[in-house]
Amino acid sequence: MSVGITSHVLDIHSGRPAGNVKIELFRIQKSGAALLHSDYTNKDGRLPAPMLSGGDFTTGTYEILFHVGDYFRSQGVELPEPAFLEQVPVRFGIANAATHYHVPLLIAPWGYNTYRGS
Repeated sequence: MSVGITSHVLDIHSGRPAGNVKIELFRIQKSGAALLHSDYTNKDGRLPAPMLSGGDFTTGTYEILFHVGDYFRSQGVELPEPAFLEQVPVRFGIANAATHYHVPLLIAPWGYNTYRGS
């Protein structure tokens, strides 16, 4: 497997992959957050390519922002306004840019879970 940052989203509310979830990747620096990548998951809940790879993949602090409120609304899930979870930020560190980092998200309207995957 190549090095870089990948992700996927699973909808544990419906028991299937979460397609069409907007995902944004930011690099966090002292000057603020810089948007590096924005895309939508496919029908398998995955992005078509790594969010970051090659020479752009360096050590540092990153954040993935998952737009889960829009996803649940598109699935016909009735959410309060404002939704309990509109966006889920996952901030993490890359200590070794010579390895792969996979950051999956398990979502439901009232909770989420993440971990460093493979």
